[in-house]
Amino acid sequence: MAPPFQFPIRIQNIIWILIGSFIFAFGIYHFNVQNELAEGGFTGITLILKGLFGFSPSITNLVLNIPLFFVSYKLLGRTTFIYTLIGTFSFSIWYGLIAKYSPLEILLKDDMVLAALFAGVFIGVGLGIIFNNGGTTGGVDIIARLTKRYFGWSIGRTFMVFDFFVIIASLTYLDYKQAMYTLLAVYVGARVIDWMQEGTYAGKAAMIISDQRTEIADGIHATMNRGTTRLVAKGGYSGRDLEVLYVVVARNEITRLKTLVKSVDQHAFITLHDVYEVTGEGFTFDENRIPIKET
Repeated sequence: MAPPFQFPIRIQNIIWILIGSFIFAFGIYHFNVQNELAEGGFTGITLILKGLFGFSPSITNLVLNIPLFFVSYKLLGRTTFIYTLIGTFSFSIWYGLIAKYSPLEILLKDDMVLAALFAGVFIGVGLGIIFNNGGTTGGVDIIARLTKRYFGWSIGRTFMVFDFFVIIASLTYLDYKQAMYTLLAVYVGARVIDWMQEGTYAGKAAMIISDQRTEIADGIHATMNRGTTRLVAKGGYSGRDLEVLYVVVARNEITRLKTLVKSVDQHAFITLHDVYEVTGEGFTFDENRIPIKET
């Protein structure tokens, strides 16, 4: 198997991985540990070992990840391996420092739903930042990246499957209520990770079949300032040649698009599907190819 393309190691990525690791460690300690919630993945395994034997997660996290370091280097390449080392060691260091020196005590046991939501958001944001900058914190993070690369699974989906079995094992030191709140935290975290992975510039893609395709395309160009693409197709039932209009619009433009199409051809066939990330003119650049700033 050919080695993967090697991306250059960037200081900016390393800084963001350190920030993401801090957010991840902060969430684990202040919302999971302090409120007696479990966690999924290898982090959940370290919490099980802490609950049963008192082992420090900052140490067991490193011990569990040593075998996966070699897998990461062989399959994901040198750059990801280095980022993974940074993410894994920085999480352990951050966790040890926070557990020893943090003066905060965020006790939310009277509202465990809130504790689970905070845990999921902090863990999801922390891991999302790490993933978006090419790193992992080891463990299931590595497995998730491998399943995404070779099987097309979303990172959040891999987390959910693995985390389910870890949380079941967490019942050895937690009761069923804590396990259920943990499932909520894991679900929120997985959705936050997927949201951060899928991109900020989301939209909708429309495929339009109509005999008045030229008029519809002209209307989209003139009134919505969006480009269209004509795809050559063939009717499966009729066997006739036809063209399909393809256009990507922002989510808040869907109603305008449907109204425009129906005003030209009430019998037009329209399908819509989600586009998780859109880059290029009209979304991240204007017509003069100048970057559009987010507002």
